[in-house]
Amino acid sequence: MKIFLSGGTGFVGSHLRKALLDRGHWIRLLVHKSAGSFEQGVEQVEGDITVSATFAAAVRGCDATINLVGIIREFPGRGITFEKLHLEATRNMTDAAKAAGVKRHLQMSALGTRQNATSGYHQSKFRAEVCVRASGLDWTIFRPSIIFGEKDEFVNKLAGFIRNFPALPVIGDGAYRLQPISVVDVARCFAMAMEMPETVGKIYELCGPDRFTYNDILDTIGRVLGKPNVTKVANPLAIMKVIVPVFQRFSFFPITMDQLLMLVEENICDGKWRETFRFEPERFADGIVRYLRR
Repeated sequence: MKIFLSGGTGFVGSHLRKALLDRGHWIRLLVHKSAGSFEQGVEQVEGDITVSATFAAAVRGCDATINLVGIIREFPGRGITFEKLHLEATRNMTDAAKAAGVKRHLQMSALGTRQNATSGYHQSKFRAEVCVRASGLDWTIFRPSIIFGEKDEFVNKLAGFIRNFPALPVIGDGAYRLQPISVVDVARCFAMAMEMPETVGKIYELCGPDRFTYNDILDTIGRVLGKPNVTKVANPLAIMKVIVPVFQRFSFFPITMDQLLMLVEENICDGKWRETFRFEPERFADGIVRYLRR
């Protein structure tokens, strides 16, 4: 199959390209600006997912579309918003697919996405899902938990703090639970779904086999780095809810109110996706040891 892929140059996208190519597919990759080369079997197309006229014609001749585009933090002054990069980008992609006669579409969403979500991030992801479900395409939506793997932001950032500081701040009590999933496993599910008609019209919540508290994750990363005792300093949630809205406007501040809300509400799932895709996901400690100990 020839697949039109947006958001395919980033962390998840690089693994998905490999997974698709390994299964014999061809990729037409949407890029802002051609730079260098990608793997054999990848054709670059310049365009902007938020401006349909720049890429819609390139969808013609493809058999399927995949949209991975997403941001975790808004910068409204630079035009980087959830509404634009989640909802408008998704609408542009599904409209282009319909105009080109493409039927199959896979969409990246996020675990915790729901209509009455507390965070603007999840609310915009939900509106994007509604757009996909109403598109008339043969869609599949994936909602992964926190994704780990080489060059991830979450684990590598925490590992940097553990390496360089004597203690780590923890929002609240750190007892909220997370269930990280390997980027390789996320990419594998996308690639497999492309060939599985039974996944059409389904939403899959993707999570790994290990359910940790946030404190557990810090301790696990610490052990991998040879620091079995990670000192934690609790920051009361009530105080953080006052401080974060004030400082989140500055790009140097490490967390936004949206991210705080998503973190403390937990990020876990029941793992039923394995009933369809039938493989065992990678364990968290096994996965992070390969790139944190280099």
